Amino acid sequence: MSRTASALPVVVLVSGNGSNLQAILDKAKALDVEVREVISDKPQARALERARAAGIPTSVITATDHLAQDAYDRALMQAIDLHGEPLVILAGFMRILGADFVRRYAGRLLNIHPSLLPRHRGLHTHRRALEAGDTQHGCSVHFVTLELDAGQVIAQAPVPVKKDDDEAALRVRVQAREHVIYPEVIGWFAGGRLRLEDGRVMFDGAPLDVPKIFPWQE
Repeated sequence: MSRTASALPVVVLVSGNGSNLQAILDKAKALDVEVREVISDKPQARALERARAAGIPTSVITATDHLAQDAYDRALMQAIDLHGEPLVILAGFMRILGADFVRRYAGRLLNIHPSLLPRHRGLHTHRRALEAGDTQHGCSVHFVTLELDAGQVIAQAPVPVKKDDDEAALRVRVQAREHVIYPEVIGWFAGGRLRLEDGRVMFDGAPLDVPKIFPWQE
């Protein structure tokens, strides 16, 4: 993967398949980011294979090796800090991060969540959307804060819920939008258009009081 001198260093944290990681890797040059390392808590995560195929260094930090939350977070911070002050991207990373970790990377820690936050925080969002009878679902990119899935929302991509949807079909439709919205937001950050200032999202120098919306496209 070719780099530019100005490329923003990025570290991506993963636990599973890595489809969002792949979307980021595919667009990294256009986004002007350099993925320095991909770190997983799961040694068998397919995301690690995707990173290696792209020539990206990988490492595995498991909970088995670091049973205490603070010990795990310290090991993770040590690995990340080898890359200076990178943007830290959560791409399907399924561990809860401790307060010290979140504070350390405040303003440069992004996550994508498969719902239209604040609706359906936490796990099993597609199932819960169907059980609730939602007619609209989607995904949100947000800054990570101490409260789970409660950080400042930057952008959202609504997705219609169809009458014949099951959980798998809805997941596929939402993930397709994740692969569009997440790289775009990362590009905004890399380009200096997006930042977190005193707890408020700033976009192009002005407060972003409502999330940017990526309209549904069939």
